[in-house]
Amino acid sequence: MSQGKPPDGTPDSQWPLWEVFIQPQYGAPHEHCGSVHAVDAEQALLNARDVYARRNEGMNLWVVPSSAIVGSTPEDVGPFFDPANDKAYRHPQFYKVPRGVKVF
Repeated sequence: MSQGKPPDGTPDSQWPLWEVFIQPQYGAPHEHCGSVHAVDAEQALLNARDVYARRNEGMNLWVVPSSAIVGSTPEDVGPFFDPANDKAYRHPQFYKVPRGVKVF
């Protein structure tokens, strides 16, 4: 069981939280579809299947402990993403599409 405490100070009696990602079809990227509580990875995968793939919505599931996910914060938007502004050459307008290549 999780040893943390919710903001109100009561003991946390819930199992750890797992984030669920589903691949809707072969070759497609996995997409976040929700969360489940489970004791371990195996149970998280079974719970994710029961909740998010019971009607054949996807062909592959990933489960990741929520505590393992790290992200940037809105306050960091300037300093964190500023280095990307120096890499204008990565934008597609600087490239010419060769003849014979289909553009979608």
